Amino acid sequence: MELSANSIDLNADLGEGFGSWRLGDDEGLLGIVTSANVACGFHAGDAVTMRRVCEQAADRGVAIGAQVGYRDLPGFGRRRIDYEPMELRDEIIYQIAALDGFCRLQEEKVRYVKPHGALYNTAAVDVYQASAVVAAIVDYDRQLPVLCLPGSTLAEVATGAGLRVVAEGYADRAYQPDGTLVPRRQPGAVISTVDSVVARAVRMATTGEIVAIDDTLVERPLESICVHGDTPGAVELARRVREALDASGVSLKPFAALM
Repeated sequence: MELSANSIDLNADLGEGFGSWRLGDDEGLLGIVTSANVACGFHAGDAVTMRRVCEQAADRGVAIGAQVGYRDLPGFGRRRIDYEPMELRDEIIYQIAALDGFCRLQEEKVRYVKPHGALYNTAAVDVYQASAVVAAIVDYDRQLPVLCLPGSTLAEVATGAGLRVVAEGYADRAYQPDGTLVPRRQPGAVISTVDSVVARAVRMATTGEIVAIDDTLVERPLESICVHGDTPGAVELARRVREALDASGVSLKPFAALM
């Protein structure tokens, strides 16, 4: 489904708790976003959480995507791991299939794939890990879009393999002049001022422009905007973003067609 010029998808990372440990307000965010990147048990999430989020997302008409990551629960998937490409490919297939099983209980299915954390950042620049992500999607279901940074290595490899690439922007993350994200370890990498996040989201959606950390303008036409679900006040922030987009004449709908 192609988005028109006055519509965009709003996504968030969800289901990132584990066992008795809960992270974020999944139910609150599912009432706001149009796509849910659901953790598949490797960097976060577990079977009970996946089932619960899939049930709630299906009830609300929210598209469900597999948020795949490194096998790194202690580090929340934010530490780079040097995998053998075939091992990484198969671990990504494992994650997609696990989430897809819970989707099918709701007469739904996984609609897209988005790498998480260090895998997202590594695949954006590393052709071997990007190729492993793409190989996993091709092997499992080549109709699945991949949600990633536009202009990244992952976007290029996925396009070369004939996959649909969905360009994603981050309203609450700082960008470098080359269009990549500022590493989280650097000051200013995460933008926490609500008004700033809201203004950035509207600008991304209406003009395709991102203001980099040095005030450079980066042009990146986008199909989806991400707001993080693990930041304090995430639900209110997402609500403000959605209200501002609506007020700007930008409608919200999933980029992945639902049943």
